[in-house]
Formats: sequence, C-alpha cells, structure tokens
Amino acid sequence: MSALAAQFGPALLVAALAAPLIVLVLFLMAALRGLASAITPLAATPALAAAALAIASGPFGAEWPALRVSLWLDQPGGLLLLTAALVWLIVSIVAFREPPVGAIADRGGVVQKASGRTPLDRRATDRVSKIGQGRPNAGRFAISWLLTMAGSLGVFIAADLLTFYFVYALVSIPAYYLVAHDEDASSRRAGAVYLAFALLGEAVLLIAFVMLAAGEPSGSVQIRDVVAALPTSPWRDAALALIIIGFGMKIALVPLHGWMPLAYSAAPISAAAVLSGAAVKAGVIGLIRFLPLSAAFPGWGEALAWTGFISAFYGVAIGVTQRNPKTMLAYSSVSQMGVIAAALGMGLASGDKGAGTDVAFYAANHVLVKAALFLTLGSLAALNGLARTCALIVAALLGLSLAGLPLSGGSLAKLAVKDLFGNGAAGVASQLSAAGSTALMLIFVMHLARFPRDERPASSGRLSSWLALAAAALVLPRLMFAALGSSVAALEPEKLWDAMWPMLIGAVLAAGLWAVGDRLPRIPAGDMVVAEEAAFRASLRLGAGFERADRGWRGWPAAALALLMVALALAATGYASR
Repeated sequence: MSALAAQFGPALLVAALAAPLIVLVLFLMAALRGLASAITPLAATPALAAAALAIASGPFGAEWPALRVSLWLDQPGGLLLLTAALVWLIVSIVAFREPPVGAIADRGGVVQKASGRTPLDRRATDRVSKIGQGRPNAGRFAISWLLTMAGSLGVFIAADLLTFYFVYALVSIPAYYLVAHDEDASSRRAGAVYLAFALLGEAVLLIAFVMLAAGEPSGSVQIRDVVAALPTSPWRDAALALIIIGFGMKIALVPLHGWMPLAYSAAPISAAAVLSGAAVKAGVIGLIRFLPLSAAFPGWGEALAWTGFISAFYGVAIGVTQRNPKTMLAYSSVSQMGVIAAALGMGLASGDKGAGTDVAFYAANHVLVKAALFLTLGSLAALNGLARTCALIVAALLGLSLAGLPLSGGSLAKLAVKDLFGNGAAGVASQLSAAGSTALMLIFVMHLARFPRDERPASSGRLSSWLALAAAALVLPRLMFAALGSSVAALEPEKLWDAMWPMLIGAVLAAGLWAVGDRLPRIPAGDMVVAEEAAFRASLRLGAGFERADRGWRGWPAAALALLMVALALAATGYASR
C-alpha cells in the first residue's frame, strides 16, 4: 500500500459508503430537501476519488473489528467502482433536474411518441422531474435512488460477508421502486417480478455465505479467507452452486434472466441507465470476489462458461425480435453478462487468478456504454437535422463498442479477456457472440433512426449529461486500460482482423434480419417469465376442474362408491391369480 493510499484511502472508503446515506438523511429533513436534491450527484464523488486512488496507487482497506465491518478496494473493484460512480454522478443530474421526456413505445413494430399522462406514457416515459415540481411520489423515488446508490457503490468495497450482504441487499431491494415508479399495471408487474428474483437471490446467497463461513477453520468472515478455504471445504460444491445461482440471478444468466427485460422496459430511462450500467455489476463483483479463481475447478468452470455462452446467444436471438429500444438494450445486457460469465468460467476452469481484473475491465466498459445508450434514448427525440444524425452515429459507435469495434474501448475489453477464451471452442464461441452483438446493435440503431421527434426541446442539462457520459464511454476505457497493459497490441493487423471478421458477419446478419422485418416472431419481453405466467394461469383452470370433479365424487351415494371399490378389488384379485 502506498503512503498516499494509506493516508487517504480509509477515509475515502468510509465516505464512499456514507455519502449517499448522509444525503438521504438530509432529504428526510423537510427544511433541507432542496439542498439534498442539489447535492445528490456529489454523493458519488468520494467513491470516484477512492477508485482513482486504488487504480493509481494499489489496494487499500479499513477495518473496525468492534463493528465487524471491513472495507477493501483493489484493482478489479477500483475499475468497476470508478465507472459505476461516474454513471451515478452524471445520471443523477438528469434524474433530479429534468422534466419528463418523450415516451418510448412499441406499437405495430414502430417506435412512437406519446404525450401527456396516458397509460402508455406512464409505462415507458422517463419521469425524472425535479423533486417538489410535480413528480408523483418524488420522496419514494429519491429514497430508493439514494439507497440503491449506496448499495451499488458499497458492493465494490465490502471486504467481509456481513458487510457485503448488507450492501448487496441495498443495491437489490430498494431498486424495486425505481422499476415500479410509474405505478401502472405493467410497472407494478415488472417490479413484482424483479423483487421476486431479488429476494430469491438474496436467500440463495445467504445459504451460500453460511456454508462459506462454516468451511473457514479459523472462524473468519473476511471474503478473502472464506474463499481461500473453499477448495478444501466439505460444502465446496454446494457453496459454488449457490454462489453461481445467486449472482447469476443478478446478472440475468439464462434461464434466470426474465426480470431484466421487464424491469428495464418499465423503469424510467434514468433508472434503467443506472440499473443496467452500475447496479447489475453487483453480481459481477460478487462472482469475482467469491469464485476461487486461484484454484482450478474444470467442471464448475466449464459449466459456468457454457451457461454464459448460452446466455450470450439467447440474449441476441430474443433481442433481435424486439421493437422497443429499451427492451433491446435489456436483451443486449443479458448477452453481455453471458460473455462475462463465460470469461469467469474459463478463468475458474484454469485457475487464472488474473481473470478477475480482466473481467472487471470488460464489465467496466459495459457500465459506461450501456448507461450512455440509455441516456441516448432520452435525448434523441429532441434532436433533428445534423444533430440527430450525429446522435445516431454516436449511438452506433457505442453499440458497436460492445461487439469490439476496433479503436474503441470495447476492442480493448475483448483483448483483455481474449486469453481466457483461448483458440478452441470457447474462443470461437466468443467471436460468434461478437457477431451476434454486432447484429443486435445495428438493428437497435436502425430502430432508433425511426424514433419520432418530440416537439419539446431538450434542455442543455440533459444533452450535456448525455454527451459527457457518451464521451466517457468512448474515451475513459482507453485510459483505464493503461492499468492492465499497453493498448498497442490492439492495433496489430492480426488483432484488428480478429475484431473485424465477426463484425462483418454480424453486419450481414443484421441486413438479413432487417429485410425480414415484421415477419420475425414477436416474442414478449420477459419471454420465459411470460410463459411461466401463462402456465400458472392454466394451472388455476385445472384446479377449478379438479374442484368440480371433487364435488361430483362427493355427491355419489356411499353405496355406489363402496360397490366401485369392491369391483376394483375383485378385478385386482383376478388379475393377480392369473
């Protein structure tokens, strides 16, 4: 630990966790509510400073044994914390200072606009007006926003089981109201599905944490100690299974992904930006922290890797059938989280301790890009002419960055995890997933081109926030990559070709899918959840049938029932005597 980190690091860690909670306390005081609204974006600045210090100077931590609280920030956590804090800072400016923007609807395969407080508007509109200026339930939105922020930043610095579980609950449960904020039927349904997955994931992880603690011989609850003891723990396999399932729900691994398309489609754009960009990375840091990457587990690693690839291809396959841009971005996240899980699985299979840092950089690029793409939806409707064309170009650059566009941060992200996949089947699968991401993002941009213009002009604050986040998504990953290695390797002809050929395949695939157009099947957002809901409703009808049959049986005379039983007994006796 450097002298600078030792001097300022512990205080920054405490401030990173405490700042959103302090702003929350100020908000709860009526006289200070205006001040709290004004300084909400600043609540993320201590985390931003802590992350920059960890990346530049090395890991540092703080511990309070009496309170059973310990904090720690290393390079993987720093990379993710830096980008998450930046997203919370920029998006908070939009969320607390902007009036509502045009709706994003899916009607007849064309993105349309709604005005006023219609049911469609309430379902898909970004309702982010300033506190106290007409926003419905502004208090609950602000409380949920600040609690989710505290949890989202806290998961990257928690160093023990108890602290991690507490902040993980903060990033999961309060976000319910960010999803269900509009309070119409579709928003409440999406919030209920999200909360069901969140609570189930919390329960699964609680059992896993108990097993981890029980397997640590010295009684320590430090994450590094329980994970180091996991390879020799008698509950090793059960704990690993629960860890993958619990965090797999958070990152929406198939078939645990149904909440994500519903939640992102229903949430206001600002909430979707922070949930997709920052909050979902709680599951990524959970896998990085709790998977024993320093020991080789070929069976578990390969299972996780191929589950991740299934998610990567599934997200693309369902995403290209969608018409709502928010839903398309949600399925893109399902796909990208699958790639992240696959990379971690390959690292677990080979015992590659450095996989955590490589994957953290890949996820950090996704934090910025996905949040910027969501903010694009909030700004594009207010632009026309050359400004609109430029916005579409920026959206294309951001989207293709996810597929590894050369010279973008995405190309460095692909380079960071390339060695984990190798040149075998996993390497081919990762390249094909890049082709799928290219196709999905190109179709997404083509749908954006149909986005109708809103008569209301965009404020300078909204546009500047979008431009700031888009610029950060395009530039910051290149600066961050210096902490991992030189970016010159990405410019080698062989590396450029490795990045380009999947994108060329994806472009051809996108052209073919766009030509098919409305003939593609219309799969509802949430796909498996929708099917499960239909099956549940069908089971209710079966239940009514059983109840009618039961009433009929009870109406039989006792003598008739007895005669039937005797006949069955005689038949059974005759069959047995053959």
